[in-house]
Amino acid sequence: MSEMVRRKMVKYGNVSKFIRTLIFGAGLLALSACSSLFGTSGINVSQTGMGQVQAVPSGTSPTDAVIGRREHPIIVASYGGEYTHRRTEIMLEQIVSKLLVAARQPETAFKITILNSPQVNAFALPGGFIYVTRGILALANDTSELAAVLAHEIAHVTLRHARARTNRVATSRLVDRVITGVLGGNAQTDQGVARSQLSLAAFSQGQELSADEEGVRIAGRAGYDPHAASRFLAAMNRYASFGISSETQGDDFLSTHPSTPNRIQRAEEAARGFDAPGTISVDRVSYMAAIDGILFGDSPEQGAVVGQRFIHPDLKFTFAVPERFELQNSRDAVVGVAGDGEAVRFDSAEVPRSMDLSDYLKSGWIAGLDNNSVKLERHNGVEMASGIATTDQWAFRVTALRFQGKVYRFIFAARNQSSTFKAGAARTIASFRQTKAADLRAIQLVKIGLVVARPGDNADTLGAKMQNIPNGKALFLLLNDLLSGDPVVAGQSYKIVIVG
Repeated sequence: MSEMVRRKMVKYGNVSKFIRTLIFGAGLLALSACSSLFGTSGINVSQTGMGQVQAVPSGTSPTDAVIGRREHPIIVASYGGEYTHRRTEIMLEQIVSKLLVAARQPETAFKITILNSPQVNAFALPGGFIYVTRGILALANDTSELAAVLAHEIAHVTLRHARARTNRVATSRLVDRVITGVLGGNAQTDQGVARSQLSLAAFSQGQELSADEEGVRIAGRAGYDPHAASRFLAAMNRYASFGISSETQGDDFLSTHPSTPNRIQRAEEAARGFDAPGTISVDRVSYMAAIDGILFGDSPEQGAVVGQRFIHPDLKFTFAVPERFELQNSRDAVVGVAGDGEAVRFDSAEVPRSMDLSDYLKSGWIAGLDNNSVKLERHNGVEMASGIATTDQWAFRVTALRFQGKVYRFIFAARNQSSTFKAGAARTIASFRQTKAADLRAIQLVKIGLVVARPGDNADTLGAKMQNIPNGKALFLLLNDLLSGDPVVAGQSYKIVIVG
């Protein structure tokens, strides 16, 4: 993350908050986009995961199993599909096997899925479905820390928390009926409703603490360092303060698993029934070898930001924003913020094929729209319709376009309809086109690599090896749970982020 983006996050709270202030807070949108910006297009959802025959935990009802199987493909699609990295998968299978014996579930084959998402997230569904993201794999530093996360999620399932959470989701259907019957909204496509459901689905504080304590016991009985749970909770705390809050991460591990000081302390107290810290091997070497080479950050399959350009290789489109904008890709949208108080959002919408784009703009979802401003246009062979809207505080330029049968939207926001604002919006929509081979070659893979510490190295000298990455030193310290000036162990491997 560049210093420019960081300063803007400080100024505006964060990009997501600023975008909501400009676009959602101004009452412009009643979003009808699907829960993911680009839906499931191009995503291959596997039904078998890591080769395991799906079984369910002891005491699991048939209903639980049905819920898990029903929700699994939805979860996978929402988080960018499954991610495959054989060494990591083997490590996960080995850890889970030990944990299941310790959890007195030796005959159960939990389904473990790695999600292709940079979010720091792990969660469980009824029926023995457990998920970890690439992001959480990148943040952990040894096998015991990952075991602590997995044991926590296994505890949620064995303690029947996942079932209780599902019951709370059912309660949210009452909200759906209110929105549909009273407000006229579509609860299946409204993003605000989706986020409310996720909030309702979160585990309670008591359930989290219970899963912490049970997870520590499971990990300790399995031979892993029971103190790793409190250690990783503290690392998550640092991650949360790195400028990435639960607002930008959505339903992530940090928002559903808050790392409060009290929670960290209670996890440490639960570990005191085992050996003292440092007396049990954490198996750092095997862990580092297993995650070496995993993808870091956004997956190019879900679109990539390259300078001022956004490129989506699967959906085969690209566009560019003016130099003053910093682009950021998320699950729901591509957003950009300019230091002079402008913002842009790019997302998708469900629009009937039979509906004209100008009629879509005039269909009532844009507050303050000047219907006379709506006009049809075409750029690079792409059909578009644009219009101007104003509210008490903001000016908007909204463009809907139809590309390969799907409708996408550009929403530009500024304090006023200045010539700079108008010109920037016009250049951006005119830049939308089908990708070329040169666009795809511009996308670079960013991965986790390893660097071996030499005598005389410290956290700062190793962090300098990431100077080609924006804010690389701070990111190095975060990923390796180090502080500036900390000593490192000569001959030991540490994580770095590499390009290419």
